[in-house]
Formats: sequence, structure tokens, C-alpha cells
Amino acid sequence: MAGLYGDDRRFRKTIDMERQRFGRGEYRYFARPLPAEVESLRRAFYPPLARIANAWQERLGAEERFERSLAAFLRRCAVSGQQRPTPLLLRYGPEGFNCLHRDLYGDIAFPLQVAICLSRPAHDFQGGEFLLMEGRPRQQSRGEAIALDQGEAIIFPTRERPVEGARGWLRAQLRHGVSRLHSGERFTLGIIFHDAA
Repeated sequence: MAGLYGDDRRFRKTIDMERQRFGRGEYRYFARPLPAEVESLRRAFYPPLARIANAWQERLGAEERFERSLAAFLRRCAVSGQQRPTPLLLRYGPEGFNCLHRDLYGDIAFPLQVAICLSRPAHDFQGGEFLLMEGRPRQQSRGEAIALDQGEAIIFPTRERPVEGARGWLRAQLRHGVSRLHSGERFTLGIIFHDAA
């Protein structure tokens, strides 16, 4: 997958993270048609995650429900003007990092997304842990640094998740990022389910 990085025909847009003040590194959004491996992963992950997303919506008292299939969900995105694919390939070099952020590209946002580490920690790069920062109502924020091995995936909230409080379900707000690489090069595949406006 990281071998695709240099093939400009496979991508619709490249972002220099430092220029945008997002961090230091580069990410490239895939163009349609998505590479077969990316399309297959996106379609396979979506149905079980849609069940989780709908359970979250119910706990949070939200009316919106997510379609059973990715194709049906993407049709809704398209009707809303969100038609640009969002799966991406990220590359970080030495001193590279990604500021804490959320991947929201329009009014419709699927509440879960996936990151897959494509490089070998301790061999291809040092540092570069996946970061999650969670803020709960009336509490200090707390963070997690997660070291992923090559081929490991993490499924995480795009914006928020339900957490049980003393008086029912609360909305915990989340942001994600990547800690600084001390050396080497790290590639990550990001699978976002909603398309962009």
C-alpha cells in the first residue's frame, strides 16, 4: 500500500501538513476509483461499525440513523453535496507529527473511522504513536498514546462517543493525532466513511 504513494494518478489531492499548520508530514486523498484494497476494506468495515454507530445514536438520543450498507450511506452523502472520497494515505518523516483534530468534511459525518499502520515500528520509524484525547463534561481531558504494529488497525470516534454518567449517557468529545517521529518514515492508511463536500 505504501508503494502507491508515488503514483500521483491514484490521488485527488495532496496536503502539506506544515503549510496548513496541521503538523509536519503529508497526506494524500485517494481519487475514485479507490484502489481495490482500500475499497474492499472500507466496504467490509462499514456494516459492523454502522451497528455500533446506531447504538451510539440511540444512547445519545440522536434521531439520525446510519444505513446498513456503505453504498446507501454514500448515496445520502452525495445528495447532501458530499461526493469527494476521503480515504487517505499519510506519510510522516523525522520530526513529523499530526496535531489533534477531527476529520469532518460536511454536514454528514460517520462517527467512527479506521487507521492502519503500514510501517514497522522500531525498524522503519521510532516514535509516532497514535494519540487520542477525550474530553468529558466537567472533567479534565485525558489522553492515550497507542503504539500500533505494522498491519494493526485502530477504530476510533470521529468526533464523540457516548459515556455513561451518573445521570445517563454523556457526549465525550474526541480528537486524534500522531506524536512526533524521532526517526525514520511512517505510512498510515486512513479510512473515513463519509465523503467530503
